[in-house]
Amino acid sequence: MDAPRVETPRPAEAAVPRFVAGSTMRHVLVMTGTGAAGLIAIFIVDFISLLYISWLNDPSLTAGVGLATVVMFFTVSINVGLMIPIGALVSRALGARDPARARRWATSGSALMVLVASLVSLAMLAVLPWMLEAMGASGRTFQVAHDFLWIALPTNGVMALGMGLSNVLRAAGDAKRSMYATLSVAAVTVLFDPLFIFGLGLGSNGAALTIDLARFAYVYVSFRYVMRHHDLLSWPRLDHVLTDSRSFFAIAVPAILTNIAAPVSNAFFTSIMSRFGDQAIAASAIIDRVTPVAFGGLFALAGAIGPVMGQNWGARQYGRVRQVLKDALTFMVIYVGSVWLLLYLVRVPLTLLFNAPPLTADVVQFFCQYSGLIWFFVGLVFVANASFNNLGFPLLSTFFNWGRATLGMIPFAYVGAEMGGPKGALLGIGAGSVAFGIGAIITAFWTIRRLERQATVPL
Repeated sequence: MDAPRVETPRPAEAAVPRFVAGSTMRHVLVMTGTGAAGLIAIFIVDFISLLYISWLNDPSLTAGVGLATVVMFFTVSINVGLMIPIGALVSRALGARDPARARRWATSGSALMVLVASLVSLAMLAVLPWMLEAMGASGRTFQVAHDFLWIALPTNGVMALGMGLSNVLRAAGDAKRSMYATLSVAAVTVLFDPLFIFGLGLGSNGAALTIDLARFAYVYVSFRYVMRHHDLLSWPRLDHVLTDSRSFFAIAVPAILTNIAAPVSNAFFTSIMSRFGDQAIAASAIIDRVTPVAFGGLFALAGAIGPVMGQNWGARQYGRVRQVLKDALTFMVIYVGSVWLLLYLVRVPLTLLFNAPPLTADVVQFFCQYSGLIWFFVGLVFVANASFNNLGFPLLSTFFNWGRATLGMIPFAYVGAEMGGPKGALLGIGAGSVAFGIGAIITAFWTIRRLERQATVPL
């Protein structure tokens, strides 16, 4: 009788990093596609939530929820900055075939992320009236935004944990399950939004309650996937968390500084629009919801190329790292052009859908006409920043994001508003992004050449 055949154990096979072989374009498309499906699903239900609010025919409600969204954008941007080191460090460890180290990074990073996100939400609640007044909120608009945020902000730490665990899945190459975890947010929102807003008559506060429920669902689903399929999480140890915090914050602090540039500039833009009344603020709120739905693929692309670059850097395959950046640029050009055409075609039906008053409709339609020009150069910054954050140059990401959000936006938007009102402010944003977008992508290729010359991987 023949002896039983001995096969290679499954865990060893699972330890092989996914992105160090095969077509880099395929990896970029799969990671971006699955990421975009989850993100755009969330953005769509956010879009629908604002649509529901607009059907209540009260511009103050639409404007108030829009202002609340700007504040929440600030907290989410910090969360994104906190999850970047988790993805970068876990993917590098997996690329270097060190699953134990990857598990430790995932655990310590998740614990640190929850702690910081919870402290941020407490601090923002303390200064909430000042923030809303600084953005031009007053009267009923102020009260709507204030109540909404007091319901939604306390669960920011829960959202942070869900985002961190989802990024662990992406760092392991499990884009499909990361997408499913993100889709759980959309599923809960679709189910409970109309129930709370219309069925129970809670209005905008009902939308805020739905956000809380969706965040808990996000953590539940992503936690089960991380534990059951990858075993990349353990109970956090204080000594490990304290030791790992130095490497974590070395990436997180520049990444946070990078990411909060967008909500700061967004708050500035909202304050400019508030000078033209609630209809202009409502237009800004609609644009804020349309933009991520339309250009969600760029948000997903920025998150998708990080793990692919990180694993190939860990494996010291610099030619593949460079090719990932080229593939990302190719995707971006095709994507932005397609979305631009679509927005141009639906600009009028879009404003009719929201029952937009005249000024609101005029500004939103103008944005749809010129959105592609603006987002092409913003997309260059997105792609370059993803490269900087995952290849050990986070300060460059900070420089280009803040440069675009300050020198590239504030003077241009201010002058544009003085000359052409809300439309001029929109054009100013696009004009200021040109130089920073081109400079960022050129610098991204330079950093890869520098890493290749050094031929070191600082884990």
